[in-house]
Amino acid sequence: MKKVDYIVVGLGIAGISLCEQLEASGRSFIVIDAAMNTATRIAGGVVNPVVLKRINPVWKAELFYEYAKPFYLKLQQKLGKDLVQDIQIHRIFATAEEQNDWIVASDSPVLEPFLSPEIIRNNNPAIHTPFGLGAVSGSFRVDTDILLDSYRDHLLKRGELIRAKFKYEEIKHVEAGIEYDGFLARNIVFAEGAAALDNPLINTDLLIPKKGEYLIIHAPELRSGSILKGPFFIIPVGNDKYQVGATFAHGDHTFDLTSEGKQKIMKAIKKMISCDFEPVDQIAGMRPTVKDRRPLLGSWKDDRVYFFNGLGTRGLLMAPLLSEWLLSNMESGSSLPKEIDIKRFQS
Repeated sequence: MKKVDYIVVGLGIAGISLCEQLEASGRSFIVIDAAMNTATRIAGGVVNPVVLKRINPVWKAELFYEYAKPFYLKLQQKLGKDLVQDIQIHRIFATAEEQNDWIVASDSPVLEPFLSPEIIRNNNPAIHTPFGLGAVSGSFRVDTDILLDSYRDHLLKRGELIRAKFKYEEIKHVEAGIEYDGFLARNIVFAEGAAALDNPLINTDLLIPKKGEYLIIHAPELRSGSILKGPFFIIPVGNDKYQVGATFAHGDHTFDLTSEGKQKIMKAIKKMISCDFEPVDQIAGMRPTVKDRRPLLGSWKDDRVYFFNGLGTRGLLMAPLLSEWLLSNMESGSSLPKEIDIKRFQS
């Protein structure tokens, strides 16, 4: 029986962030991950502290942003990969009212660091924006494919990753901690995203899986070096290709690609750009969301079994700092903010 401090289940952005905290604090761990399609891999990788649909700040936006950027830059240096790209987000204004709302929001103390008050005049004939553009400052993009693949390689070289589907029925609760597959750990952390719907150790009613579909399009005439935000995001991914999405398919818990999703995105693209484009791929992922739109961290019933889930669409922004809070909670009993403590749902 090999002893470790932690067993971590899942290697999306929550799992990676927690592993970084564990390694930095000198804790030993093993990760169990089946390398399924995670929300982290499917997402566009945009780190954005503003809810652009309503022009509202993300909860504790400035705090999470100030922690996230250095975290990813340090990870980029550690892995020796180009992970981080500084890139502006341009919000397309479809009406004068949207333009005015932006100007008002940019004057708010919480949003002022992130929103430029200047309305940008559009000089790109391929972008349809009759009322100009608004710029989000400080946004950046993380290449999630490179991040996931290179971090898996990092853990494999260190002997800290088992590539397998987790078998919940094989967990043994013993006096010294948690036994699983030849390992004895003080604690186990489930950071498995939407896969937690199969986890018998958590109340699955807490999680609301939201399926999202993206289109990858080829649009040589678009020539946009910024991320465009209208009904959906249009994200440059290189070689005149853009990732567009994502939809929210309520109640659909499959990874099936749908014609409805494709047509919805196609319709939105035609509102945002006026140049020709060709769909070249379609992908789908499942976001783990919570009814109050706050993450789920901490222990539910057993103080040796922890959860790191419910990050929704803001995982890349929030996971680095959340992982530090969670480790402090597990190691020293520090209280988690009540907004994210999973115990808030206990009756």
